[in-house]
Amino acid sequence: MTRQEFDQYCVNLKSTSHVVQWGNASVWKIGGKVFAIHPGLNGKHIHTISFKCSELNYQILSQLEDIIPAPYLARGNWVQITTKNAMNNQDVKDYIKASYTIIAKKLTKKLQAELGLTL
Repeated sequence: MTRQEFDQYCVNLKSTSHVVQWGNASVWKIGGKVFAIHPGLNGKHIHTISFKCSELNYQILSQLEDIIPAPYLARGNWVQITTKNAMNNQDVKDYIKASYTIIAKKLTKKLQAELGLTL
């Protein structure tokens, strides 16, 4: 998934916000908490995406080829896809949506209500 495809998908998730930080990374948040990262536009990282996942999915995904524990975030069950062949775009979207939900559920009930989330 390219950065443009990544951003187009994430912008359509309810109540998200977007910032560019950490050396031109595209960072998507819900309620101020990060749920997905595309690290940059240079050729080396064109298809790299990081997201949070469940503990079980973390254990499974981090054992697959071209998917690694996400640098600096692995202890929180984040993985990083390192090539476009690691996972098809629909699966990436499904995992990003799951990450969004995991993070959204950790927000306070008050903030969830302010954001119009029904989880």
